[in-house]
Amino acid sequence: MGTVNAKTIRVLLADDQEMVRAAFRMILEAQPDIQVVAEAADGATAVAEARRLRPDVCLLDIRMPELDGLEATRQLAGPEARDPLNVLIATTFDLDEYVYRALRDGACGFLLKDGSPALLAEAVRAAAHGDSMISPSITVRLLRHMTPPEPAPTPAPAPPPARGPVEPLTERELDVVRLVARGRTNEEVAAELYVTLSTVKTHLGNVQRKLDARNRVEIAAWAWESGLCG
Repeated sequence: MGTVNAKTIRVLLADDQEMVRAAFRMILEAQPDIQVVAEAADGATAVAEARRLRPDVCLLDIRMPELDGLEATRQLAGPEARDPLNVLIATTFDLDEYVYRALRDGACGFLLKDGSPALLAEAVRAAAHGDSMISPSITVRLLRHMTPPEPAPTPAPAPPPARGPVEPLTERELDVVRLVARGRTNEEVAAELYVTLSTVKTHLGNVQRKLDARNRVEIAAWAWESGLCG
């Protein structure tokens, strides 16, 4: 995935609605570490501009003319992309098939447009580092499917247990994991646990190391699979 070459995160916005692009630009450029470097009103232009400018994050809508956001994601971040970029989907369409396809084709995250400005900014920062973030409502719905089913009445091979951590998690780390699994942002976790944002990030870093997880989505999946959120 693309990496951040400087402190400022360079973002390409692609959405067929000018008002949405303007709103996203206003939210992102209010952040001291984010800069919108290009806009596109269709998927084909988005792909061309992304390949030309190589932004740190491509923020794409799904339904766009010329080329939809899912196909644009595949071309920019999919398995066949020569030098993949970090793609973040932002859409009004909360459909599981879109989420699965976007993530399968390399998207770093999937947001709903009605999310908070703080979530959008945090998701862009996560995507810039190749991390994953999904809107809380989608995260909870998808990860609940991972909860172990009730035992079958007839003998059957037991499902493999969730992989355990290489070191035990502390009580505070477990508190952080539970909130992440329920889709909370880092800022929301800090507020609920009455700790600083840097403390939350430290706990998440320790949890990732102990679980050998690549990102917060894998942390959340472990929490649901292990019954921590039951």
